[in-house]
Amino acid sequence: MSSTPESEAFYEKLKSQLLDTAVWPSIYLYKFIITTDASKVEQIEKVFDNMGAVITTKKSKNAKYTSVSIKVMMKDPDAVVVKYKEVGDMVPGVMSL
Repeated sequence: MSSTPESEAFYEKLKSQLLDTAVWPSIYLYKFIITTDASKVEQIEKVFDNMGAVITTKKSKNAKYTSVSIKVMMKDPDAVVVKYKEVGDMVPGVMSL
């Protein structure tokens, strides 16, 4: 995923909001939606390896999509953004919520 001016603006706004609404370090909840594919879930899990993350998955009613929720301690908003970008680069078609 190449960075576009729109995505960079989104991440800057996210960092600003996180600075205003949380005390860091803090537990952060990531949510991703992917087409149901075990390898995509594994790729997302790999990004959060060895971080003590609690990862839960849930398939949609027709099992076409899978939501992946990840609760993990993050040191600051910059670290949060880095993980979003890593997942976006590693997993084609992922939607971040």
